Amino acid sequence: MSEQPVAMITGAASGIGAATAVCFAERGIRVGIGTFPGDPHDPETTLRDVRDAGGEGVIVEVDVRSTESVDAFAETLISTWQRIDIAIANAGILRGSAFGAITDEQWHDLLNVDLHGVMRTARAALRHMAEGGSVTAISSIAGGVYGWQEHAHYATAKAGVLGLTRSLAVEYGPRGIRANAVIPGLIRTPQSTDAVNSLGPDGLDRAGGYIPWGRVGHPREVAEVIAFLSSPQASYVSGQAIVVDGALTTAMRD
Repeated sequence: MSEQPVAMITGAASGIGAATAVCFAERGIRVGIGTFPGDPHDPETTLRDVRDAGGEGVIVEVDVRSTESVDAFAETLISTWQRIDIAIANAGILRGSAFGAITDEQWHDLLNVDLHGVMRTARAALRHMAEGGSVTAISSIAGGVYGWQEHAHYATAKAGVLGLTRSLAVEYGPRGIRANAVIPGLIRTPQSTDAVNSLGPDGLDRAGGYIPWGRVGHPREVAEVIAFLSSPQASYVSGQAIVVDGALTTAMRD
């Protein structure tokens, strides 16, 4: 079995997931590029970028709403490379709705991806993870720090990610496995540029005016933090939630 680490990444066809795959490739980590079959973004682009970075990757279709699908993703990596060292639970959806209009189905559908999908990803990977492994889950400032009107189900899921991550850190710490969360702020991704369910391009541009750093973030800036948390350099960092937001949630607005 090769000593080269293997990372399992959900939602890796675009945005933060794709940037993380490239970051890992640059560090000699082989990557499982998890992609939802209905995602309009082409995971072959991620795979090409991984290879251009000198890395090795495999595309695996995965629906994090399905235990069988997530378990199969993990098993594919085990059959391909015989190990899983890193899990990045990144897949998520965003839907806007006034709280009073959210149906039970809409509520459960969003949590099934954004919270339960994180659980399924971590559970599948941890079955195969040895000492030194790590899980990083992606939360959001919506729920992780702030509330967000007309996104109560999304914020609830992202807040739940933090409780799950802390619990994994405590339970798996004796096995030498770490668990952390990353809380991105306003990052220019396909999700945040969705003008129907999120801020859209114009809203993001306006947001740059009140973020102390003077702009919204880039996926690579979040990916670098994920790569650090997944590395031996973070060997004593566990149970933490790292905010990556250009000081947005720290600043007092006029």
